[in-house]
This record gives sequence, structure tokens and C-alpha cells, in this order.
Amino acid sequence: MKAALEAKQEASTAGQFLTFFIAGEEYAANILKVREVIEYDTITAVPNTPAWIRGVVNVRGSVVPVVDLGVKFGLPASKISRFSCIVITEVDSGDEKLTLGVLADSVSRVIEFSQNEIEEPPPFGTRVRIEYLLGLGPIGKKFCQILDIDKVLSADEFLAVADSLEPRASAAEEQPDQRPEKNARKGKKGV
Repeated sequence: MKAALEAKQEASTAGQFLTFFIAGEEYAANILKVREVIEYDTITAVPNTPAWIRGVVNVRGSVVPVVDLGVKFGLPASKISRFSCIVITEVDSGDEKLTLGVLADSVSRVIEFSQNEIEEPPPFGTRVRIEYLLGLGPIGKKFCQILDIDKVLSADEFLAVADSLEPRASAAEEQPDQRPEKNARKGKKGV
């Protein structure tokens, strides 16, 4: 059992990764989780969502939520520049896949890491919760933080957001219509 778990972890950490920048730090996501990278375009804000959900974009007719990982990691919101882009990812959610976008300051490169190159994340000093990291990959004299994109973009968190919005929507539906009648003067002649 332990050997199977280690083999699964090794398979999920070794391979090719797309690296991108958020708030001056380089992060990486397994290339197999990345569907595409699109140019930053109009994001439609969605009311009553957490600050780390910037809104939604239209990707070939599909509604795709966009996450600002900087905000999720406790950093300032990403500033939009000409290099800003959205990394479209597929997150495993039980038996189905959820398509989500990650707002990035810029995309850097595709890099390959072997299992031997990936270091364990330190239990301190990272801006990212330790359970979000698969490890640290060396890039020159620095490291990039390799994200476990399935945990960072957990479908459970998105479902919790959706569930928390349902009571508000139901309450709004139950409110009586407070608008004045269009034809309030209907009974008056000559008006």
C-alpha cells in the first residue's frame, strides 16, 4: 500500500511543468493539468464570491471561473499588464473534471523536473499553504514552487462557495416585488 502511494506521488511530481509568475514568485503546474494559456481579456465579475475568485471568462462558449492565486495566497491582487494571461486548467473533482482559470502575471516556460530534482517544501517560510505544494523545483539559483493544482483549486471550495450563495439567492426570490406599479394612474382619465 505504501509503495503504491509513493509511486503515485512520484508520478504526479516528475515530468513537465508550466511555470508562471504571481506577485514576483515563480510557480509551476503539471503540464498535464493545463489545457491552454489564453491572453487576458474581459473578466465578468460575479457578486457575492470570495475575493480570490476574480470572475468568469468565456472560453469558446463555456463559462470558466478565474482564480487570482495571489489573493488566495494572502498577497495583493494581481495587477493587469500586457503580459497578464489566464492559465486554463482541469482539476480532478471525484469522477469529473472541473475547468478553471488561473490569473498569472506572465507565463515563463515549460520545464522538466525528474523526481530526484524536486525538493520537499520547507515547513515554514512559503506564502503558500504546505498542502498546496508538491515540492520545489530548481531553476538556476532559485526554486519555483510546484503546485498541486487539484488541491489549490479544490472543487470542494468552489462547491462551498456555490452552496453559500444559494441561501442568498433563495432569500432574494422570496422578497416581495417592491417596484411601484407601472399603471398607477390607470384609472384616471385625460392623464
